[in-house]
Amino acid sequence: MRITLVGSRHFGVATLNMLREHHVTLVRVVVHDGEDRLAAAARAAGIEVVVQADPKLVTAAEIAPGTELIVTAHSHARVSKEALAVAKLGGIGYHPSLLPRHRGIAAVEWTIKEGDPIAGGSIYHLADRMDAGAIAAQDWVFVKKGETARDLWERALAPLGLRLLAQVIDYGKVNGSLPAKPQDEQFATKAPNLSPGKH
Repeated sequence: MRITLVGSRHFGVATLNMLREHHVTLVRVVVHDGEDRLAAAARAAGIEVVVQADPKLVTAAEIAPGTELIVTAHSHARVSKEALAVAKLGGIGYHPSLLPRHRGIAAVEWTIKEGDPIAGGSIYHLADRMDAGAIAAQDWVFVKKGETARDLWERALAPLGLRLLAQVIDYGKVNGSLPAKPQDEQFATKAPNLSPGKH
């Protein structure tokens, strides 16, 4: 399977490593910042790196030709409809909540703020509305008492994301399609940034 990875930072690098172990062909890595650690890891692995012209948007031209699936990992950019149309299977991303709960940039922080006893992760199909595409895979974890958002992410939600992404990609390799279960809008909640100015 030929994959273009769009992402950044530590989770982007962890996803890159997981994909390389899963015997898919990483044809290109797309980043919003050429100095990002994901860009460095991709270059070190001999993978082509493209820096987005607009940090908030991924265009069709930035997706590698012949891409079958776009995977996003810690990317805050919207993948355009045209870009998704270039890839045979479209695009998927990982969101660290049980979608449709906590849609938005601060899902893990809101999980803690709301005192949720259970957290989770969702692999979802990239769509026009943020975090609103159909679900390809989902699983949950317990939240420990006194845990911070960072603790929860590092202990449980980042590893869960990598496992679910691997599961969905393996399914796609075997079946030539991805599972897709629409989100139930009546349960949707928003998780906007809690600290304005930072991200």
